[in-house]
Amino acid sequence: MDKRIDFLLRIGVAFAFLYPPISALVNPFAWVGYFPLFVTNLFPNAILLLHTFGVIEVVIALWILSGKNIFIPSVLAVAMLVGIIVFNLSQMDVLFRDIPIILMAVALALTHFKKSPTSSPAQ
Repeated sequence: MDKRIDFLLRIGVAFAFLYPPISALVNPFAWVGYFPLFVTNLFPNAILLLHTFGVIEVVIALWILSGKNIFIPSVLAVAMLVGIIVFNLSQMDVLFRDIPIILMAVALALTHFKKSPTSSPAQ
């Protein structure tokens, strides 16, 4: 893949993972509602849960931006976004935007997937 295209994909996915935790510092109640009820019941301090999740988002974003071994954070990004959509289907009018981000992260994961070296048959 062209390095410029790869860089643009990484910026796009990283931005999608950096914006929510930064915004949650200013207005946490705009974001805490995306956690499923069973999760917020397990963690009584929803704001602490939100900011902990935000730290994970920042780590994923910075890892993707670094360009090093980004298969793993790309797969984690896909899993997180799929989970957000699955547990918030009633909010699809907003979350439809996550589908293109998922596809960008899938493209990054596929591009950066390192196949295990195959051994050549004995001759």
